[in-house]
Amino acid sequence: MAVLIDPPLWPKHGTVWSHLVSDASIEELIAFAERNGIPARGFDLDHYDVPVERYDELVAAGAEPVPARELVRRLRASGLRVTPRERRGSLGR
Repeated sequence: MAVLIDPPLWPKHGTVWSHLVSDASIEELIAFAERNGIPARGFDLDHYDVPVERYDELVAAGAEPVPARELVRRLRASGLRVTPRERRGSLGR
């Protein structure tokens, strides 16, 4: 059971972003995010988007740094991965 974070590689809104996930449960992920002051608006069904300036702080708080591919592999293996199709469906599209 771990909270994982990938490198800040994803550009948007004038910065780059990491993804924060749990390989155990959404509850674990949400609890970690709340303890570390990550706003709920950063939650996207199976992960949080976090800006580059929070990366080192979250690693120090216990998030395990992993490559992006490893993060996705472990999220899929956990059964918690939300597919793009499911993501679109959750938006009512």
